Amino acid sequence: MRYALYRAAFYGGLVALWHVIHASGVLPPGVLPSPYEVAEDLAFGATEGGLFYGIATSMWRLLAGLGIAVGGGVALGVLMARSEAVNQTAGSLVLGLQSIPSIAWVPLAILWYGLTDAGIIFVVAVGAVFAVTINTYTGVRNIDPHHIEAARNMGAGGAQLLFSVLLPAAFPHMITGFKQGWAFAWRGVIGAELLFAFLGLGHLLYAARSLTDVSYVMAIMLVIMAIGLVVDGVVFRRAEDAVMSRWGLRR
Repeated sequence: MRYALYRAAFYGGLVALWHVIHASGVLPPGVLPSPYEVAEDLAFGATEGGLFYGIATSMWRLLAGLGIAVGGGVALGVLMARSEAVNQTAGSLVLGLQSIPSIAWVPLAILWYGLTDAGIIFVVAVGAVFAVTINTYTGVRNIDPHHIEAARNMGAGGAQLLFSVLLPAAFPHMITGFKQGWAFAWRGVIGAELLFAFLGLGHLLYAARSLTDVSYVMAIMLVIMAIGLVVDGVVFRRAEDAVMSRWGLRR
């Protein structure tokens, strides 16, 4: 409760400072709208429905791409950790591809898929999959070999070894990979929508920029930030707390 009050006071102070800077006139007109103007645009977007439609469109693209990234990244990460041949071949490729920003995949996505949802989902998936892969690999690789050997001696093998031993033991690292993958995916979907100019929150940003509507640009940016904070706090922080408690890493 105390930290919630600190957070509220901090953000309230930022809004107050924002208002003071706007009212002082130190910046040229149109550069920094007032908090009231941004709130007014947010209310208008919510009332006429375009804002919620944009959020829903971006979120389903994100979830589709992130689901593909998680499934493919976990599978590839386990293969890399359990097979040195895969690690020395596909592993080096994964490290190289991870250095490519999500937005750099957009031209290829347009050439392959055109201006479609499939292209945006491709950008999201390819932007997140490598973070999931590397963290899954690290988690499985760091499992004590004695634990794996003990499980095998007790008859575990194949799918049972994978789902009952390897993935649960690697899950603290995998959570980190999912969190990083989500961050990359969220940036990727907004960036792709900006360049595709095809619905979603990114499209709303593009439209607001085309109309030189600074207040609406800032309103959409605040929505993007708020969604990131909510997902981090509601999903990943709770998942991390549960994993830490399960493994005895948090008092």
